Amino acid sequence: MREVRERTTMVPMALPTNLPARYYVDPSLFERERQAIFRRHWQLLGPVSRLAESGDYLAVNVAGWNLIALRGQDGVLRGLHNVCRHRGARLLADGQGQCQVLRCPYHNWVYDQRGGLRHAPAFGDDPDFNLSDWPLERAELAVWRGLLFIGIDPEASLIDQLGDLPAEVEDTPIESYAVVERRGFTMRSNWKTYTDNFVEGYHIPGIHPGFMKVIDFKNFETVARNGLVRMTSPQRDGSIYGGKWLWMWPNWTLSVFPGGMNTSRINPLGVASTELIYDFYFADLSAEAEASRRHTIEVNAGIVREDFQICESTQENYRAGAYQPGPLSPRHEQSVAYFQARVRAEVDGPSLAGS
Repeated sequence: MREVRERTTMVPMALPTNLPARYYVDPSLFERERQAIFRRHWQLLGPVSRLAESGDYLAVNVAGWNLIALRGQDGVLRGLHNVCRHRGARLLADGQGQCQVLRCPYHNWVYDQRGGLRHAPAFGDDPDFNLSDWPLERAELAVWRGLLFIGIDPEASLIDQLGDLPAEVEDTPIESYAVVERRGFTMRSNWKTYTDNFVEGYHIPGIHPGFMKVIDFKNFETVARNGLVRMTSPQRDGSIYGGKWLWMWPNWTLSVFPGGMNTSRINPLGVASTELIYDFYFADLSAEAEASRRHTIEVNAGIVREDFQICESTQENYRAGAYQPGPLSPRHEQSVAYFQARVRAEVDGPSLAGS
């Protein structure tokens, strides 16, 4: 009898596709992201060393929320909303500084370093008005390995959000690096347009010719893990890098290089406007190493700027309605699929995340 062999037809699994354009241009989706992602997840502020003394503060923007991190006279770090309880004015301009009290520039309401209201001019002895009823709204602060984070209404602890990061950098002495400089960049694109770009190396040959020369791109690897994306590549002569670049959910990065590192926060200013806030840290702060530090910062900043034009022109195509979602590379863009799946799960909810 002739043997009958069962034949199996191999049907390839469908490749994941990029997010639909509406996720990058729809104001209502952007507002859902603000509430579901940026309100509910910890945000990197940079090195806690910036708040070493009593009265040191950082005033920051987090996706439209104005917040303050402040070290009080009691040595305690506190997070506060940078919003006067009277008529909503901002108390402090963005940046780093020193203050012993928080005075609203609008009507001179005065708050102490704990956020308690201490003086409200012209309210007198009105029995219906009590200073203690009007403290500044609070935010949460947490410190991990010398880095300061702020949370508006975090849904989990910082360590839970960090996922696999502690193990990933366990052997890297990040606390020993001192911050040297902060650089800010602004681009006309959605924060996800830039993040999609950051978490893959697929674009390096086309966008970063100088960077391409100093890495072994054939062995560039991208791996999505719990709460992070790790990109690695062997380095060639002339590289300033250490061959590892990390992105952490939802919007910050850490890249290690010989003798230092940089961190960044990808902060949405609007549906089509994003700022990048970079801090550069080094182990060697000597005058002799100044030229090397400066070279490292300028090369990093140059590579960051090279991404602007492609992100901004891509954003324009999303806005114009000319784009239909294309497939993501299984080798180079699994990290993009990971990031986008997390965004959809947060914004759409489990029942809609696959639609």
